[in-house]
Amino acid sequence: MSAKRSSDGAHTFLISVAAELAGMHAQTLRTYDRLGLVSPQRTSGGGRRYSQHDVDLLREVQRLSQDEGVNLAGIKRIIELTNQVEALQSRLQEMAREIDELRSAPRGKSTALVVWQPRHKR
Repeated sequence: MSAKRSSDGAHTFLISVAAELAGMHAQTLRTYDRLGLVSPQRTSGGGRRYSQHDVDLLREVQRLSQDEGVNLAGIKRIIELTNQVEALQSRLQEMAREIDELRSAPRGKSTALVVWQPRHKR
C-alpha cells in the first residue's frame, strides 16, 4: 500500500489505493471529485492524494447510494449540510469557551470606560 504523509503529517493515499480502500473503481473517485462530492488534496503535478477522511467519506457516499438509494445530487446536499452543521457546532463550542473565559475573569477593578457629556443648558 502506498501512503505518504501530507504537510500536516496525515497519511494520504494514491487514487488506486484510496479506490481499493473504499471498495470502488478509481474512475468512480475521479467522477466524485469532478462532481464535488469528495475533493482530495492535489500534488504540485495535479495528482490526487486522498486522506483517511476522504476514504471514509467515499464509503459513506457508497452507503448512501447503494443502501439508502440516495442519488448523487442528494448525497452532495447531505455532505454540504453535514459540513455546515459541523462548522456551526465548532463555532458554538468556540463561543461557549469564550463565555466561560469571560465569566471566570477577575471581577475586581472595572476596566469599563464611561463617557460623560454635560447637558446643554437651554
